[in-house]
Amino acid sequence: MKHFKILILIVLGLASVNLSAQNAKKYVRKGNKQFEKGEYSEAEIQYRKALDKDPNSYKSKFNLGDAMYKQDNYKESGKMFNDLSAANLSPEVRAAAHYNLGNSLMKARKYQESINAFKQSLILNPNDYNAKYNLEYARKKLKDQQKKQQQQNKNKNKNKNKNKNKNKEQNKKDQQKKDQQKKDQQNKEQQKQPQQNKKDQNDQQKQKQKPQQISKNDAQRMLEALKNDEKKTLEKLERLKAKAVKASKSVIDW
Repeated sequence: MKHFKILILIVLGLASVNLSAQNAKKYVRKGNKQFEKGEYSEAEIQYRKALDKDPNSYKSKFNLGDAMYKQDNYKESGKMFNDLSAANLSPEVRAAAHYNLGNSLMKARKYQESINAFKQSLILNPNDYNAKYNLEYARKKLKDQQKKQQQQNKNKNKNKNKNKNKNKEQNKKDQQKKDQQKKDQQNKEQQKQPQQNKKDQNDQQKQKQKPQQISKNDAQRMLEALKNDEKKTLEKLERLKAKAVKASKSVIDW
């Protein structure tokens, strides 16, 4: 009985696998019809359903990669074909996976990686004319890319040196302007100093030449003082005359 149960379980397991594979094929066929109509997003949905039913279905994954490629999703399509190229599949399937991987990488402008993928495809299928053509095309694109990058680097360095020289020239002009301003200021101050000295001399001369100004009250007081001095002087003279007369009178002999 134990052996029978085990056998039954095995049979049931195989039936389940076969059923999943059948359902996966059904979704793949639906996806293929929509792919042929150009309905790539709808086809993607069917291929993903097929993978849910049978994750090991390389056809579902291969076609899903094609659908992603047609929608310009080169990153995801490249991932699908890269997985298939490393899987344990027939040389024909792996060669096709490398070929599609090369196309995805070339669309993403990863030309060196694309070249490597086409080389691997030709190793597995040396008579693939399309792989040979795409390999040479990828090499040309890589050469153009490198040439363009070199020109961009050259222009970048040229602009860098140009800006450096421009800044250097501007700094030189700024310094010359600063030096000239300083020189002009010094000349201005030197020219201003003799004028100031001359002005000071003129002011001193004017002060010497300018008569002392007195107020009207001061003049009146000075005049009064002079009058008083004059009066006192006259009085003094009168007293001296009187003394002289008395002295001469005493000596006269009458």
